[in-house]
Amino acid sequence: MDATVLRLDPAVAIRPEPFGALAYHYDTRRLVFLKHPDVVRAVEGLDGRTVTSEVLDACGIDPGRRDAVERALVSLVRSGIVAEVGP
Repeated sequence: MDATVLRLDPAVAIRPEPFGALAYHYDTRRLVFLKHPDVVRAVEGLDGRTVTSEVLDACGIDPGRRDAVERALVSLVRSGIVAEVGP
């Protein structure tokens, strides 16, 4: 995932919550819970141009949490909340 470029799907809205955030996809009507502030920061940092490892660095994700955040991003790609940007 380090060299992958991701972006938040344009049809997704993020709403902050005390536990993290809710991500709602308007096209699929899918609601996803972002259960940790690290994941929220990472998702909000995705710009569609910067590789994921650099986004996590810029967001200040602790090295001990990186694997968990990367797994969350993979899950968000599968759910359509986040999209991989092609070459």
